[in-house]
Amino acid sequence: MRSAVELRHAHRLLNHGPTVLVSTAHGGRQNVMAAAWVMPIDFEPPKFAAVIAADTLTRELLLASGECVLQAPTTLQVDATYAVGTHSGRDGDKFARFGLVAEAASLVQAPLVAGCACWLECRRLAEPNAEGAYDLFVLECIAAWADDTLFARGDWQFAANGPRTIHHGKGGGFFATGERVQAARG
Repeated sequence: MRSAVELRHAHRLLNHGPTVLVSTAHGGRQNVMAAAWVMPIDFEPPKFAAVIAADTLTRELLLASGECVLQAPTTLQVDATYAVGTHSGRDGDKFARFGLVAEAASLVQAPLVAGCACWLECRRLAEPNAEGAYDLFVLECIAAWADDTLFARGDWQFAANGPRTIHHGKGGGFFATGERVQAARG
């Protein structure tokens, strides 16, 4: 079940560096792409940086709408994640083509991808120099959600044999988020 996450904890949803799906919508069109280069950059208000290449439909729709959703897919979505990362939305609706279910967000028009571990509804903070030179977008999180079977009490709670967030290596190879280890506090 999707539960709200306090914005002051939104950075925790992507702090462990998972592959992210970026969804956008504008003018009756929607799109989703996979992005490996997304990270938190501020706590309050929560901000994230995402690299979105210049020639993508995702970027076109983000620039037109000023908003997107960042979401972390799980091991159950590895094939769809790879597919949306290797095909262009200009060739057709990737949601329909790859069997993704779009759900309504609470504050933005971009859809949530059903089945993810978390969802961050974001608005673009225009940084034309960074966007032009590095394809780097600064996004402010205005609503955050997590699957409460995976994220509870402000932290990830991955079961040994359950779904986990994923990290892209190369060529369709992914790693599942691993076992938690705790450093000694001394």
